[in-house]
Amino acid sequence: MSSTRSPYLRFGLIFAALAFILDQIVKWVVTVPLSLEPKGQIELASFFNLTWAENCGISLSMFASCTDTTRWTLVAVTGIVAAAVAFWMTREQAKGDVIALAMILGGALGNIVDRVRFGYVVDFADLHFGDFRPFMIFNVADACITLGVLLLVARALLLGEKAGNADASPSAE
Repeated sequence: MSSTRSPYLRFGLIFAALAFILDQIVKWVVTVPLSLEPKGQIELASFFNLTWAENCGISLSMFASCTDTTRWTLVAVTGIVAAAVAFWMTREQAKGDVIALAMILGGALGNIVDRVRFGYVVDFADLHFGDFRPFMIFNVADACITLGVLLLVARALLLGEKAGNADASPSAE
């Protein structure tokens, strides 16, 4: 991370906004036009259902206590993380890392909106193979956060110090 402004900041903010908007639109489509109701389930394919889940906790439903204290604590903590990610984006010189950070930011904002509106995060994507479920029920925001973190880790492990230089703009060098 550099102390100079990222040449990809505008791109990253647009990408984060698109991730956020996609999350909110998909949640709306699943709950309104498709009429998925609390505790409901809609089979879309033999391996994919829309299954309503209310996640009061964090990843894998850890700290899943549906109290106002938990709700607002998670809103605050997620807000702090989102602010830190946004700040990192302002300084990041590698386009690939900005994309990863934008995915994390957009997903975090999507889940914050759910917590503020409903007191929980609306999850619905239920990928399964028979009785085998490789993932918990999730949503677009969760997928963005997970993919963003995996992209950051993969770039750090595979590119190491080269990550910042591998896709930096010529003006940043």
